[in-house]
Amino acid sequence: MKHLDALETRKPQEREAAWMKALPGLVARAQQATDAGAEILQGIDAAAVNTRAALARLPVTRKNDLLARQLASRAARADDPFGGFSAIGWRSLLRGSGARRVYQSPGPIYEPEGQASDYWRSTRAMVAAGFAASDLVHNCFSYHLTPGAWIMEAGAQALGCTVFPGGVGNTEQQLAAMADLRPVAYTGTPSFLKILVEKAEETATQLSLTKALVSGEAFPPSLRDWLMTRGIQAYQCYATADAGMIAYETAAREGLVIDEGILLEIVRPGTADPVPEGEVGEVVVTVLNPDYPLIRFGTGDLSAVLPGACPSGRTNTRIRGWLGRADQTTKVRGMFVHPAQVDQVAKRFPEVGRVRLLVTGEMASDMMTLKVETSKASAPGLAERIASAVRDVTKLRADVELVAPGSLPNDGKVIEDARSYR
Repeated sequence: MKHLDALETRKPQEREAAWMKALPGLVARAQQATDAGAEILQGIDAAAVNTRAALARLPVTRKNDLLARQLASRAARADDPFGGFSAIGWRSLLRGSGARRVYQSPGPIYEPEGQASDYWRSTRAMVAAGFAASDLVHNCFSYHLTPGAWIMEAGAQALGCTVFPGGVGNTEQQLAAMADLRPVAYTGTPSFLKILVEKAEETATQLSLTKALVSGEAFPPSLRDWLMTRGIQAYQCYATADAGMIAYETAAREGLVIDEGILLEIVRPGTADPVPEGEVGEVVVTVLNPDYPLIRFGTGDLSAVLPGACPSGRTNTRIRGWLGRADQTTKVRGMFVHPAQVDQVAKRFPEVGRVRLLVTGEMASDMMTLKVETSKASAPGLAERIASAVRDVTKLRADVELVAPGSLPNDGKVIEDARSYR
């Protein structure tokens, strides 16, 4: 199957016309069915939002804004854990039923999953990666708290695949299952796939994998080629817990094609202004999802539009892929770490001054070091207690380095990403 459906190969002007026809209804849905949409889009004539220029005049809502509204809602003991952004809830909520699952992403941010088949729209990415009906897919995204595994599982099942819920870790047990069941397809992070392949080679375990769809972290060409020499064609995709599938790689391997359910803009970081084509900026998406109608949602990720059409025959716009973060939020071992989380850790310790989270290492070996200014460096167990707080807040481990007051740069940075990818 070369393409999922005719939407992927329609003329660009047909796609644009369809989006401009759908935009007014989507804006009205956000205004009428969600409290946040009603407030953010107050005074906006939904019917007039039918051009790119009109859309560009609407405010951008960023992930930190979503988190702040959810935190405020919880602090007020309100009955909406989604901060007013979801048009669905569950039976005990006044908003009504509709959510099949609720997820918790780092922040914490809560996301709803509606009842629609392939709710996250990952099937197109799987078809582009060569997945087909009847494939057995070994899914190594986490099934715990976050939606990563469910995003892939929903798409695989909509395509007609069978899914083995491997989750993360337990390398030996995963390899035993692979040897027994012989899956042909893998979904998960590229670094864990590398670990599995290396362990299989070390233990002389025969792997049946021939295809993979990877996400959650950088996928350098060196690793892509390394997997290819071992008979695995791996393709990357770009998805978030809020927006679902945003873009995906094709056999052409020239950038990522934007998903049909996403209207994507590239804006100047920190603003709502679109940049010229080809210029790097923040990825802002409008999601065609009546259950969770995000209008101009700023992902915090950097990318740029690629000129021309994809050689795969798909006619939607392409982006260069993930080029970094527009803010200080970063991703460590597939999990987002927010500046607010670092601040939350620091506030637990009155003896602590400025802090900086330093992220170092290379792919599959991310390391976090929290540098903490304090005059109480000799306090018994302080570093250990701070490290425990980091694990509690971020769900990740970090070393803690106590430094003298005034020794950290006064540049406003809370998180510094100093990783290198080869």
